[in-house]
Amino acid sequence: MSLTVRQYTNSNGFPKAAELIEITGAHALEASDRAILYQLLQIAHDSDRLAEPDAEWEITLASLRRASSKHESNDRVRESLRRLRRAEVKVTFVSARTGKQRVMETHLLEFTDTDEEESSDATVQFGIPTRLRVVLAKSNRWGRIRCEVAYAMTSKYAIALYELVCLRANRDHCVEVLSYEQFRDLLGVPPGTYDRGLDFRRKGVAPALLEVNGLSDMGVDIDLRRRHARAPIHEVAISWWSKSGEEFRAAMEERNRSKVGRMARLRGEVEKMEALETLTVKTGV
Repeated sequence: MSLTVRQYTNSNGFPKAAELIEITGAHALEASDRAILYQLLQIAHDSDRLAEPDAEWEITLASLRRASSKHESNDRVRESLRRLRRAEVKVTFVSARTGKQRVMETHLLEFTDTDEEESSDATVQFGIPTRLRVVLAKSNRWGRIRCEVAYAMTSKYAIALYELVCLRANRDHCVEVLSYEQFRDLLGVPPGTYDRGLDFRRKGVAPALLEVNGLSDMGVDIDLRRRHARAPIHEVAISWWSKSGEEFRAAMEERNRSKVGRMARLRGEVEKMEALETLTVKTGV
């Protein structure tokens, strides 16, 4: 049996265990928190010490900051670490002893220990809860996550959706139907938020689709299904594909561009404005 911990990080990303991709209850985490968590998990995975009982890891705050922000202060990184430490999530896994599905309620980080002094070499030491590491050590399903893709995104729903399709990238089929409630939980939508289907589509799903399709090496489409026009959404169909050719190159080029004006570019508004300006010049209007 292939285990997640035995997979190596490569050009397609680091192998993130399915049990962590499909966590629920992570609605308090922001996009920057999820992106930083990727980096911490990759460090732990690449160390080959994830299964060791007393394993701890260390990374400079500057490296976490540079990957997620152009700010010179570590304040935002410290805030993200604090939210990651406090967040309580539900991890669903299959017991190796009984073969039955279980749900663990846990924090994502056991502790963080940071330098009080702000300096270029200030570090954070961190640990992952023991029971969670046991689950990760026995995981045999994973999705390859590219940290640079997550750091390019601004929507936490986009990052969660990107993870979900990466986990499913190598399946024989490329469509999956989830209940509406399950899909919201996997995206990390807070309870009581975007209760109206139109709000959920416009403020949650649409920005997520825009960023995943515009910035990642995966393409995805979402169909919010109703039994009839006035009925509430009851299920969600997700379809996905691996990009190639021009579609792949366009996403890579956009990731390497400035975040300033990115959403306008992804929506095509920049091209429309340039076309309008060209037309104005030609007509002299």
